[in-house]
Amino acid sequence: MSFRIIEYIKFLSKSSNQHGVHSPFVYNIVTHCFYKKINLNQLAIFSNIKKQILNSKKTILVNDLGSGSRILKTNKREISKIGKIAGISKKKAAILIRLVDYFKPSNILEIGTSVGLSTSAIKIGNDKSNITTLEGCLETSKIAENLFKEQKFNNIHIITGDFKDTIKKAIKEKQFDFIYFDGNHTKKDTLKYFKDCLFTIKNESIWVFDDIYLNQEMKQAWSEIKKHPKVRVTVDIFHWGIVFFKKGQAKEHFKIRV
Repeated sequence: MSFRIIEYIKFLSKSSNQHGVHSPFVYNIVTHCFYKKINLNQLAIFSNIKKQILNSKKTILVNDLGSGSRILKTNKREISKIGKIAGISKKKAAILIRLVDYFKPSNILEIGTSVGLSTSAIKIGNDKSNITTLEGCLETSKIAENLFKEQKFNNIHIITGDFKDTIKKAIKEKQFDFIYFDGNHTKKDTLKYFKDCLFTIKNESIWVFDDIYLNQEMKQAWSEIKKHPKVRVTVDIFHWGIVFFKKGQAKEHFKIRV
């Protein structure tokens, strides 16, 4: 069996629903956010956007600055395949929309724009948000930028370039309510992004790490993040690791089936 399948079986044996949560803070998130029915209009908007990407006939040359795609082996890639393989799934998009809708973060940073599907889900969750999103490839960022214009999504700023340079630019003298980490999925890069962005946190900041069980490296990175003294509460929903920094909260870690 693959690493992810084995980890998912372990996750199912250790995770719980709202009845296994004794923290009022996390209980409210589970019952009023994760288990709340999504607004069907919001989901329909995302579904139409994803359909548009999946039906695209365009092909671009991708400049992979990170670990690269595990499936798409050539740099000449169809937009539809990028959306299908690298784009956020409908299920994860629904959770992301609900999460953003619940907390209503104003200032958001996304590390890893790709063709703009996750960014769109975030914007749908709170259309009043200001989003800074980072993408390594110029051609990919152009696709995302055109998508945002077509959807009339305002206050989305794309910064294109190597993350080791653009993160510094994006976080300089800034604080963020919400950061979505979906960049290079390696232990080294994930921990570097984590440490770099610590200067941006506020008491209410929420960080979401994608693919924490992608491989052994990402699992190790997630384990180290949980141990950091500034991290108070984490919620592991398998697809993501969600971090809260709220002072006064007991340091606790939860595994929740969503």
